[in-house]
Amino acid sequence: MKKPAVAALPELHLPNLMSFEVVARHLNFARAAEELEVTPTAMSKTIKQLEAQLGVRLFNRTTRSVALTESGAQLLASLAPALAQIRNSVEHASVSSNRPSGRLRINTSYVAHAALIQPNLKAFQDRYPEITLDIHIDNELVDIVGGGFDAGIRLGNALQRDMIALPMGPVQQLVVVGSPDYLAKHGSPKTPKDLLGHECIRQLMGTRGRTLDWDFVVASRTVTIDVRGRLLFNEMRSTMAAAREGCGLAYVFRHFAAADIREEKLVLLLERYCPPDDMFHLYYPGRAQMPGKLRAFIDFIRAANWEEPR
Repeated sequence: MKKPAVAALPELHLPNLMSFEVVARHLNFARAAEELEVTPTAMSKTIKQLEAQLGVRLFNRTTRSVALTESGAQLLASLAPALAQIRNSVEHASVSSNRPSGRLRINTSYVAHAALIQPNLKAFQDRYPEITLDIHIDNELVDIVGGGFDAGIRLGNALQRDMIALPMGPVQQLVVVGSPDYLAKHGSPKTPKDLLGHECIRQLMGTRGRTLDWDFVVASRTVTIDVRGRLLFNEMRSTMAAAREGCGLAYVFRHFAAADIREEKLVLLLERYCPPDDMFHLYYPGRAQMPGKLRAFIDFIRAANWEEPR
């Protein structure tokens, strides 16, 4: 009995799949073309060719936006980790460990960037001229592998699956601050519960509407105060700026607000109730071989931010 014919799989080329991953990451053909150093027209032609080979539409495109289709999202979920492994393998085969090079993609919050990375950028560039730092700043705890990042930096050490976390100094502590003008008009809170009678500037955590918890230690217990206020920001720079203008009290990192506190633009409040210190952590996928560019970045940034234990 003759076996039924099996449909041949389409012949796919790795550069086409890599182009798809870059477009899916940016959701923008022009930015993807810039990363791969090709023209937007060539990028669009490559994606159309891949869609024709697969027999499915991977992106919904309009003149204003690009979005993954369901088929495109499924392909990206399985393809991104595989491409990351291929890139790492090629790097280990072709680049000597004492000359790390290539594009290093880091996802971080602004505060972590300001505290750990920004003061050391020039020194890092001088030390590693062949590494290109691609830094994305947001407040989301993103999927590092799915987003095409080499590493991410966030406060705390809550691990995603198959991730490694390394502490990055200095230690951070969330504190309440207010401007002298605000306190002169409204008084200073004496206990965390007093915050319920104050205008509090809240900070959104990511895009899902969750706000930063105002946590305090009262009688050896952690207490969260459900503060109220008419201002919400999605990052700490704007939160602190509004506090300086007397718009309300803010809950910010002490290290981040140190200059304003020292210059008496902001007053430190409820210090005895502030929660224990925490540290930023750098997250990266656990794998047998770490890319040389990532090892160079980790070693350099940790050394630059080292502080003696208190």
